[in-house]
Amino acid sequence: MVARAYTVAFQGIEARLVEVQCAVTAGLPSFSIVGLPDKAVSEARERVRAALSAMALALPSKRITINLSPADLPKEGSHFDLPIALALLAALDVVPRDDVEQTVALGEMSLDGSLVQVIGALPAAMAAAENDRALLCPKACGAEAAWVGATQVLPAASLGEVVRHYTGQAPLTPAEPGEVSAAPHHRDLRDVKGQERAKRALEIAAAGRHHMLMVGSPGSGKSMLAARMPGILPPLTAAEALETSMIQSLSGLLDEGGISRARPFREPHHTASMAAIVGGGRGAKPGEISLAHNGVLFMDEFPEFPRTVLETLRQPIENGEVVVARANAHMRYPCKFLLVAAANPCKCGYLTEPERACARVPQCGDDYLGRISGPLMDRFDLRVEVPPVSFADLDLPDTGDTSAQVASRVAQARSVQAARFQDHDGLRCNADAEGQLLEEIATPDADGKALLGKVAERFGLSARGYHRVLRVARTIADLDASSTVRKNHIAEAASFRISATVES
Repeated sequence: MVARAYTVAFQGIEARLVEVQCAVTAGLPSFSIVGLPDKAVSEARERVRAALSAMALALPSKRITINLSPADLPKEGSHFDLPIALALLAALDVVPRDDVEQTVALGEMSLDGSLVQVIGALPAAMAAAENDRALLCPKACGAEAAWVGATQVLPAASLGEVVRHYTGQAPLTPAEPGEVSAAPHHRDLRDVKGQERAKRALEIAAAGRHHMLMVGSPGSGKSMLAARMPGILPPLTAAEALETSMIQSLSGLLDEGGISRARPFREPHHTASMAAIVGGGRGAKPGEISLAHNGVLFMDEFPEFPRTVLETLRQPIENGEVVVARANAHMRYPCKFLLVAAANPCKCGYLTEPERACARVPQCGDDYLGRISGPLMDRFDLRVEVPPVSFADLDLPDTGDTSAQVASRVAQARSVQAARFQDHDGLRCNADAEGQLLEEIATPDADGKALLGKVAERFGLSARGYHRVLRVARTIADLDASSTVRKNHIAEAASFRISATVES
């Protein structure tokens, strides 16, 4: 008779239910695992054999076959150890079969039978809840999985504890959710001397999740400004926190089961590969753009990134998701991020400073910023020149609003947008609006429409550029608590679209 246990296989952030079938039949003694297992799953038989031996349980001299169904779905990861052991114990009548079938299990086993933490406990708990089953997992994963309140999470430190639970000797205590991670200390925007226009652009970008490009000479404060973006962003909503944490769970980034309400801030180095940025590699894991979901992706020295890496950003920026297609995997990850890019105006960095620029002006700048293709440049809503700060400005006292004051205005604008899009699934910010909805919420008054028409004709805005100006203008109006997009909002939005250094 076949015994069954259940676990999950990960496809992107989706956890698909896998049935682990175990048959103990007459024949030459063997222990085989079938159903497209990878190397880690195939090696589970040795870990399971040693763990049972540590519990003084010997395998019978029979043919043991483990089948992972559906058989055409690739199975990867060490979390199959525990469900394989459970199916085998059920087949040997050590634990009740019916009880085992009512749980979804995952966990890696040591040779002494102790359970080791694995990635993906949060998505696994979601899958267990959808299938009306409890989740059995290592103790180190319990606090993370318990955030899914719709299912019971049973954490165990060893296989022995699991057996005692199923036999009624010592039932496991359900896990409690981990602590909400404390908000990190963010740097204050007031520390930045001067750069008032760049600060304003930062506020608009944060309010509407608009992509932003800063161009300026070395030391002008581009990185300093970007580092203060997390301090003005509102905390994650409950739904956003769950989405973000599921990706972090698959990447093993959740700290002791705690879920953070702070928005992600990722800053990959310009030597990062395409798989690191977009996702891929072994198992088609999420990349930096997905790890920045609902947060900020800061790419310093933007033109220094490989051209192929930059071009792969175009579709994710538009769609808010990325499909990582490999020969043996096809994964879909969400990636609604706010892209903040920084670049020098040229290779030497001093194109805008005549006394320090090289002899190749302006060709030096054209060659350098030319590494950013036109279609990619067209996707930046805000383009800001960050001029050098004079020594006299550095000696001035702190001026301007603090991060807390800016964050308050950003949060108010975001709340207006949340109410605006509450009946539209998947839409949260003005940057998401398009088509008929964009026309309804962002059509300017007569003066604004006339100005926008002149700007579009004078500077040759593309259709994408035209609509992005409307989105930014809608955000500026939200910051001004205006229900109508007016001429001054269009003027400011268009000014950020047109730069002396970076032409539209």
